[in-house]
Amino acid sequence: MRSVRIGLLLNAFGTHLDTVADEAREAVRTGLTTGWLAEQGGWDALTTAAALGPQVPGLAWGTSVVPTYPRHPLTLAAQALTVQAATGNRLTLGVGVSHRHVVEDQFGYSFDRPARHLRSYLSALVPLLRGESVRHEGETLRAVGSVTAPGAEPPSVLVGALGPSMLRVAGELADGTISVWAGPTALARHIVPTLTRAAEGAGRPAPRVVAFLLVGVTAEPEARRTELSERFTRIQEIPSYRAVLDREGAAGPADTAVLGDEATVERALRALAEAGATELIASPVGTPEEQSRTKELLAALSSRT
Repeated sequence: MRSVRIGLLLNAFGTHLDTVADEAREAVRTGLTTGWLAEQGGWDALTTAAALGPQVPGLAWGTSVVPTYPRHPLTLAAQALTVQAATGNRLTLGVGVSHRHVVEDQFGYSFDRPARHLRSYLSALVPLLRGESVRHEGETLRAVGSVTAPGAEPPSVLVGALGPSMLRVAGELADGTISVWAGPTALARHIVPTLTRAAEGAGRPAPRVVAFLLVGVTAEPEARRTELSERFTRIQEIPSYRAVLDREGAAGPADTAVLGDEATVERALRALAEAGATELIASPVGTPEEQSRTKELLAALSSRT
């Protein structure tokens, strides 16, 4: 398979922190090299990485993703650089604007023109991560100051971006994107070319394209797909997700899941790589036995790249 780094989404929602640590250690034992942490109304992703990083020295850490609106760039830069210091500089910082129903209904902020917000936010955050002093005066964001973090290197910054405007901002100002519910069609025809053109236009290196997937090695793929369809039924109603699912020709998230025997899963992952994904975030699904088989396959594939 084309060289693609494979990471594991750690189950940090509704589980004890010790359980997350055990899962991270298991990932290292199986041969996986990156553990990704989501923010789903549970453990804070960056704090979790700082706490567990020293306990699991063989694992790189990523956030997928930290919402921007509730964290000022000065605050997020300090958090991210603290994680870098705590983990020996093993963090990939994934950020995103989240969604209107979260930003407005839960946080109480305006979600007006989120791409404008993202551009302003990254214009302050990225220099701060490099240790630079900023004086940024945007339409909706002001950031003045700097962050001092001796020994902490600036982490790679990825953006949870799916639409054209967000992808252009990610390509121009960040190191790449984390895509969700995007299969090979949406990646090859929309995400990768849009992101790459923006990066090239800004004189930046080839971007990282990190694809998030539900993956399950199983003898009952249709049964698992039905379960996932019931579990993720509301996801397809979120506008940004609905748009990328339409680009993929998928009715819902379950249709983008990679399910089947080892050969079937390997072919599907190869197709994503050929579509331009440089990295994968795999979220194992199915029974405990099926999830174990899935992790073993992912580790085997990872060792070949």
